[in-house]
Amino acid sequence: MSVAETQARTDIVIDVHGLTKKFDGRTVVRGLSMQVKRGTIYGFLGPNGSGKTTTIRMLCGLLTPDEGEGTCLGYDIRRETDKIKRHVGYMTQRFSLYQDLSVRENLEFVARLYAVPNATGAARDMIARLGLQGREEQLAGSLSGGWKQRLALAACLLHSPQLLLLDEPTAGVDVVARDEIWAMLHARRGATLILISTSYLDEVASCERLLYLDAGRVVALGTPEELRTRVALELYRAWGDDPRAIARAARALPYVDDARAVGRFARIEVHRARTPGAAHVLRDLAALPADVRVAERAPVDMEATLLELARGPNP
Repeated sequence: MSVAETQARTDIVIDVHGLTKKFDGRTVVRGLSMQVKRGTIYGFLGPNGSGKTTTIRMLCGLLTPDEGEGTCLGYDIRRETDKIKRHVGYMTQRFSLYQDLSVRENLEFVARLYAVPNATGAARDMIARLGLQGREEQLAGSLSGGWKQRLALAACLLHSPQLLLLDEPTAGVDVVARDEIWAMLHARRGATLILISTSYLDEVASCERLLYLDAGRVVALGTPEELRTRVALELYRAWGDDPRAIARAARALPYVDDARAVGRFARIEVHRARTPGAAHVLRDLAALPADVRVAERAPVDMEATLLELARGPNP
């Protein structure tokens, strides 16, 4: 094996093949295979019940797959789960720290659990790094959603994990807290592989690679740009005083798949298999009986991409 090939292999943090998991006879994950390199922010997408959380739990050693094999951080996901757990920070959907302990007490407890040297000092440093100063003695149960998520992330980072698994880490928090959490994640990405499941479109676009699951199967895998180019849609915007009226009129065009008002414009989707061509579409939009001032073709966005992936094949 060449030096370049050896380096490429050592950069692969997750390498799994054919992972399958069933609960009560129902297959939740079906034959999932993936390779993920170090220093990546990797997004898991899909509707509720698609297998995202089950996949994350198999990768970090909390669930044993019924079928399939692979490694995480160089350790076998079946036989070396204890070793995997030592190097993983896992942030669950629900706040899982102790509600009746203070911020400081929770972090000191987690530091001791992972045998972090000088647990008191490590907790103090993490409080400063994640902006939790002034809340050290506040009970975790009394924190707002955004502060709870910040504390949960602090607990995940205490032992300097090589892999961060984040299950909907910004669900239920305000926009400012979401931005702050993402800033912290971007600051960590060079040293850590970050796998994140999320339903927010702006967060999806911030991931470097995406895996879309539906009914436990991998539907699509690639960078955000690669997924956008695979979607067989054309996207148009039509601006005017009454976007709802424009959308209603656009839906009457025989080749339009969907049209709806978004702010000050109507958003129109046309499947490539049915399009009469961009010039034709733009002429039809300009001629709608709804006072269209400007019609333009727009790049396919992540909203259209994910909706099309969720719909499945559309001839």
